[in-house]
Amino acid sequence: MVSAADRTENPERPERPARSGRAGAPAEGAEGAGAAGPARGRRSGSGAGARGAQDTQSAESGVRSVRTSVWQAGGRPERGRRSAQPASLDRRKIVDTAVRLLDAEGAAKFSMRRLAAELDVTAMSVYWYVDNKDDLLEYALDAVYGGIRLPDVSDPSGWREQLRTLATEYRSLLVRHPWTSGLVGHFLNIGPNSVSFVLAVHQAIRNAGLPPEGQIGGMAAIYQFVYGFGTIEGHFVAHCTTAGISQDEYVARAMGTVNALPELSEYAEAAAEMMDARGGTTVAEMRDRDFDFALEMILAGVEAMVARAGRAG
Repeated sequence: MVSAADRTENPERPERPARSGRAGAPAEGAEGAGAAGPARGRRSGSGAGARGAQDTQSAESGVRSVRTSVWQAGGRPERGRRSAQPASLDRRKIVDTAVRLLDAEGAAKFSMRRLAAELDVTAMSVYWYVDNKDDLLEYALDAVYGGIRLPDVSDPSGWREQLRTLATEYRSLLVRHPWTSGLVGHFLNIGPNSVSFVLAVHQAIRNAGLPPEGQIGGMAAIYQFVYGFGTIEGHFVAHCTTAGISQDEYVARAMGTVNALPELSEYAEAAAEMMDARGGTTVAEMRDRDFDFALEMILAGVEAMVARAGRAG
């Protein structure tokens, strides 16, 4: 799969169109396959060199306009190199470094100044390759989608394994890159890697045999579940890493606190019983069992809905 950074280094890019007006809607089903909610308008980036258009109020309709995606017309071209620009700097390096910083420090601490310092260049040098922080985050989001392993969805009979693989890969993305959960749905998610993922999901859900009117709902049932599960897991793992303790140690301490509070005795007993029954010796093992069981329940529901549609037809 071609990464976002690969696609942005093509010098034969058309000039980007004007940024005013409403953005086009994402591909049908994109929200169900990877968004926490509908795509929202993005604030224009600020700081030296930022050239994104500001949201403007339409005099005719009174509706605030929405910025278009950085991927409109295939992605923004890099500007021609000036002699003052560092010879080793390009958009690929900028995006890769941004992803590494986001993974290490999270979105809250990320800034263009912090990125420039990590690259050992001036902030103006970074703005030569990306217009603003929003555009860079959109590139970074699509870049990590390039790490998703896409199954072969050409065989309709393999729909269960196809959906299982896509769900597992999406969960892994959210855990490896916990900052992504706050960006999914914020952008249109129409970069090359994001679109490849959504198209694979579309085909897999069609392979399952759901009627057309139920396909978006089927995708939402699977991938909104994965989004919630992976988001909580990713944030928990990141918190434990920041605290410098293992997940098992964190849970043991938390349960010790709960057990010490008499008013929570009923909750503690119920939690202990459920944890004993779920199996596994570590938090990670127990979480994997939970995920697999929940996903199998949803896939069984998809199968049941296909059968119901067949009987109704």
